[in-house]
Amino acid sequence: MSLKAIVKSVISGDTLVLRGRTGPQGQSPKERILHLADVVAPRMGNQTREDEPWAFESRDFLRALAVGKEISFTSTHSFPSNDDVTRDFGTAEIGGVDVASEMLKNGWAKVKESKRDPSEDDIRKRDIEAEAKAAGKGLWNSHGPQARIVHQTMPTDSQAFVSEWKGKSIDALVEQVRDGSTLRVRLLMPDGEHQIVNIALAGVRCARTSPKQGEPSEPWAEEAKFFTESRLLQRSVRVIILSLPTSTATPFQAGANSAPPPASIFIGSVLHPAGNVAEHLVAAGLARVVDWHAGMLAAGGGMERLRAAEKVAKEKRACLYANVPTASASITQSNGTANGNARVFDGTVIRVWSGDQISVVDKESGKERRLQLSSTKGPKLADPKQAYYAQEAREFLRKKLVGKHVKVTIDFIRPRDGEYEERECATIRYGGQNSNIAEQLVEKGLASVVRHRRDDEDRSSDYDKLMAAEQAAVAETRGIHSGKEQPAVKPPVNISESGARATTFVNGFKRQGKVSAVVDYVASGSRFKLFLPKDNQSLTLVLNGIRAPRTARNPSERSEPFGQEAADFATRRYMQRDVEFEVDTVDKSGGFIGTLWLKSENVAISLVKEGLASVHSFSADALSWSTQLYAAEAEAKQAQKNLWENYDEEAEKAAQAPPAEDDLGRLKPEYLDVIISDVRAENGFSFSVQILNTEGIATLEKLMRDFSLHHRVAHPAPSNFVPKAGDLVSAKFSDGSWYRARIRRASPIKKEAEVTFIDYGNQDSVSFSNIRPLDPKFRSLPGQAQDARLSFIRLVASESEYHADAVQRFRQLCEGRKLVANIDYKEGTTLHLRLIDPNDPVATQDPLACINADLLREGLASIDRKGCKYIGAYPHIMSKLQTAVAEAKRDRAGMFEFGDVEEDE
Repeated sequence: MSLKAIVKSVISGDTLVLRGRTGPQGQSPKERILHLADVVAPRMGNQTREDEPWAFESRDFLRALAVGKEISFTSTHSFPSNDDVTRDFGTAEIGGVDVASEMLKNGWAKVKESKRDPSEDDIRKRDIEAEAKAAGKGLWNSHGPQARIVHQTMPTDSQAFVSEWKGKSIDALVEQVRDGSTLRVRLLMPDGEHQIVNIALAGVRCARTSPKQGEPSEPWAEEAKFFTESRLLQRSVRVIILSLPTSTATPFQAGANSAPPPASIFIGSVLHPAGNVAEHLVAAGLARVVDWHAGMLAAGGGMERLRAAEKVAKEKRACLYANVPTASASITQSNGTANGNARVFDGTVIRVWSGDQISVVDKESGKERRLQLSSTKGPKLADPKQAYYAQEAREFLRKKLVGKHVKVTIDFIRPRDGEYEERECATIRYGGQNSNIAEQLVEKGLASVVRHRRDDEDRSSDYDKLMAAEQAAVAETRGIHSGKEQPAVKPPVNISESGARATTFVNGFKRQGKVSAVVDYVASGSRFKLFLPKDNQSLTLVLNGIRAPRTARNPSERSEPFGQEAADFATRRYMQRDVEFEVDTVDKSGGFIGTLWLKSENVAISLVKEGLASVHSFSADALSWSTQLYAAEAEAKQAQKNLWENYDEEAEKAAQAPPAEDDLGRLKPEYLDVIISDVRAENGFSFSVQILNTEGIATLEKLMRDFSLHHRVAHPAPSNFVPKAGDLVSAKFSDGSWYRARIRRASPIKKEAEVTFIDYGNQDSVSFSNIRPLDPKFRSLPGQAQDARLSFIRLVASESEYHADAVQRFRQLCEGRKLVANIDYKEGTTLHLRLIDPNDPVATQDPLACINADLLREGLASIDRKGCKYIGAYPHIMSKLQTAVAEAKRDRAGMFEFGDVEEDE
């Protein structure tokens, strides 16, 4: 009875492997071996024996004739077998043509010698053989078989073989399919030799079949093997060898690029006229994509085609992809958001944290977002072996991105894990070419690619390109893949460590003019830490000519109004930018005072223009660009920006308007009854006065009576009350009474605060236990103490031995006494006063007599020409004062005891 089957393969010119059709449930078909009766062909060789003459040509003829085609066969008898495969002797036909006769006709088989009497069929076959022999066909070729070397084992020098043939197309035959993605092929080398090699299909991996009879294979392994066998086994293909089976070398591993041992398999592509079988395997759901092969397949777009096939399989949920997880809804939502924020947005990079983390400000929302580069791992600064490359990676990102416009795509959100916070992971593109910065970083060997789990969909949208970039870096031994140990990174020298150290650098900086640097840290709106790469030095720079509000230095402190805004503005605009600076001087803590430029932008002017700093007149007036500073401040005031949000131009003009002047330019006399309420000799000499305005004093007296009654009843401070600078409070003075006060500064550690008693001007340190919030009913009356100083003169300096005598004499003449004062000048809220004792008989006769002149006459003060620039407007008073000084010198009074000690003015 004739049976039908499909020719799976050909063992030799007289033996075929047959298979049935696929079962109804997709089961792999059963196989049987058919030996053609009455003919014999040369045997193919193996690792222990060589090919018989003409064996390959004989088999190849039958292969081309029969493989993959349907065959009709009749079994004359069967042999017992040691496995489940049936072995038959019989006849076979393909398309009505007898296979044995066709082999004899073309001279690729011989009639087997038989002891039985020849039948008609035997005679026919011998006649066919005689014709082939007469024609010199096949085995009967008079020139004999072609000499050929067949290498049955893998090349001994694997690396050399791959280097020679990498990327080249070689004709081949598939000799065996071990599993869906592992083949044994015969390479038909150009020089006529045959090389048997094992090939793993590049870019994919199928489930493994069991190597032992009776043991189960991995799910879908048999289906994948059959898929490949039915299409490739003993078919002519082209093989492109791509690599040895070694994944990316471990970064920082010394000797990572040493020669590998002989390989048992190569990685390559097997191309059939119908296409790349790897792509078809993936599309059918019978293979998974191997991420680390991306580098091998990047050049020809092979990985993109595999990903497209993978997408098709996932959509169909075919075979291996039946249970593939979907992308997390919390990460990628249909409305294009990630955790409530835009998933795709444009922004500006303001900071580089490390070789794989940056901060970007969203152009639309203005929100700062700290991002991790997707699927990228930068070197760690804390690891000595990685520190050098960590700095290189950070600097690469800084130069490429800081201050630049970028396009951000959030790929996924890495959840919080122990000490690691939740982090948005993104692909960052920049420039006209939309370059992926992570890909460039990896390609330079300044980062490695994270190996994700096979089913982990949380990865970079350009993951395959990252893998290709890493393979290029490994091949060129760049950066972390070089295996070289770099010298330890030296920390920069802090030349702002102390005032003494900083002073030694001032002259050098002045000679250099503008010096290049990088902003390493922004401490506040006007205080920057700069790094000088050329000299590996760092310093603190304080902007000259302005004052920015202070920011809190720790959680217990409170920033001044707009202090945090000023710091944020400076951070976003100048952090990690390439800048230039000039030095004017240095402060006592080692901070350099000077000017900072970002290209042509003066940072101080920008801060003032934004209303985040005010002009410090004393230092600004000496600057060549002071006019621009004042213009910037006027612009900010006009726009009521930030510090000037409540600015009232008319009110300021009224407040700054000087008292009426006479024709000579001096202020018209403005006599007030005052009492000296406090005298302060620390940090320079100053005092406070109360102006004896009947209405104000009467109100204060009533308020103090009510205040005293209020505090007779214990009013404990709220449990959460912590005094802060600028607060109005009730504070207990050393006399045991409570007074209104303002906090100058507070120390939560010491639990005490420095306060100024606003109605008397005196200052004290008060424990937190003696401070209470000021009741609103006691807030309406302004503080009655007014800061003041002496007009025209200054007491002897604090380092003088006569200073204590001068302060003591002033107390005797003035403290606690009612005096008459004339306002000669107003410096902000400080009054410059000429004090007159109404009980002094000289004062009743001489209108120019005053305590100021008395102090000069006693040699306890000098004329203050530098601090009192208005002195020229009062020539008659100046004459009086000079006379008083002359008398002191004549009488050797006070500081003139041992001669004239005044500096030349």
